[in-house]
Amino acid sequence: MSALGATKLAAQACVACRPDSPAVTDAQRARLLAALPDWRARQRNGVMTLTRAFEFKDFAAALAFTNAVGALAEAEDHHPEIVTEWGRVTVAWWTHAIGGLHRNDFILAARCDRAFSGG
Repeated sequence: MSALGATKLAAQACVACRPDSPAVTDAQRARLLAALPDWRARQRNGVMTLTRAFEFKDFAAALAFTNAVGALAEAEDHHPEIVTEWGRVTVAWWTHAIGGLHRNDFILAARCDRAFSGG
């Protein structure tokens, strides 16, 4: 996937997840990450997460982005971990219901990238 792949990913609809919803496979994760080169999949406390740090010129810009990510999350009822610092916001997505990564996490990561780039 390319930048166009990220655009298409951001435009996809999220689906409601239940505890029996499937996590992405290793192959799916690799393909989806190709569209999101600034994101990293990593294990945290035994749970696979999707994480990226965004850099800003100051705290006000970081806080504005935090609020934009919060609005994205609230609209989908899918909530990430967001750490806001001076000039930096770190976002981590995972699907709590399945204890790992679902396609929704990649869709919302792509939407974060779109918000960061002003799209």
